[in-house]
Amino acid sequence: MSKIFSNKSVSLVVILILIILISITLYGLLKRNKNSILTTQQNQQAQNLNPLTIEAMRQKDYPGSAIIIEQDLADTVTYHQYIVSYKSEGLKIYALLTVPIGKKPKNGWPVVIFNHGYIPPKQYQTTERYVAYVDAFARNGYIVLKPDYRGNGNSEGSPEGAYYSTAYATDVLNALSSIKKYKDANPNKIGMWGHSMGGNITLRDLVVDTKDIKAAVIWGGVVGSYNDLIYNWQRKVTYVLSQPEVALRNNGRQKLLNQHGTPTQNPSFWNSIDPTYFVSDITAPIQLDVGLADEEVPPSFSQNLYSSLKKAGKNVEIYTYPGNDHNISQSLNLALQRSVDFFNKYLKGGE
Repeated sequence: MSKIFSNKSVSLVVILILIILISITLYGLLKRNKNSILTTQQNQQAQNLNPLTIEAMRQKDYPGSAIIIEQDLADTVTYHQYIVSYKSEGLKIYALLTVPIGKKPKNGWPVVIFNHGYIPPKQYQTTERYVAYVDAFARNGYIVLKPDYRGNGNSEGSPEGAYYSTAYATDVLNALSSIKKYKDANPNKIGMWGHSMGGNITLRDLVVDTKDIKAAVIWGGVVGSYNDLIYNWQRKVTYVLSQPEVALRNNGRQKLLNQHGTPTQNPSFWNSIDPTYFVSDITAPIQLDVGLADEEVPPSFSQNLYSSLKKAGKNVEIYTYPGNDHNISQSLNLALQRSVDFFNKYLKGGE
């Protein structure tokens, strides 16, 4: 009797173990299937996103490439200069690279990625314009990388612009990945400087990559909302674009308006592509510099961005320059020194 009972007990235990094992197996299969469904749904959602949305840009890869020296330029007393190239979405993008002369810090030189403003792409040349601006950072111990966006100068591709295309922002994010690989650069000490259109690129990249950009300075930036860019951007000076450029910019804007309506009609879409709507995600400290007599980009764009960043509790400062133009020409040395001091504080601190 005892033996029979014992055999029954063993059988029950075996059955219970089998039930538990089957349950665990079924649970695992269901969980994997659920995860697979979720992944498929996420991929489908990503494919359905407009590429200009911040979420779509965050899901993209920006691998960059090795930086190739294409031409040695004349050294200054404090830094070497080169024309270099790197890859962005398969395109060969040229850039100006400066590297300090002197004893390199243990972890490499800090970096400033320099996002220039609008220059007619066919007229653009790597070594022209912004010479004093680049020099201010280069002679103060920074590697400076100034990308020639696609279609600008000798860079491959078409000049798609910054406001209704991801092209230039993508080129800069690939520049960021490329300079992180550069042997003399400190990959953990990278800042970004942008002027005018370059300020728009800088702001977009700040909300897409919230880890690698450690500090940012924007001068006279096109940093208004899309409602501002479409309806509140009246220049006080004649601004001449070539017919292809006018068509490209107008077509990009009109295509979005035709597909999604106006910002008032469809705020959810326009907010989804608008960097100013994502300022709460920014982690880098920001300095804004703006000439109050700027006739090309309304100073209110920078002032409103400052207010939004302060409201979001971000580390931000603003300098206004009464009587100064779009380039802050009348107070150039002061503004450049403030930019250098800002990067020194956030990129050289702790060295």
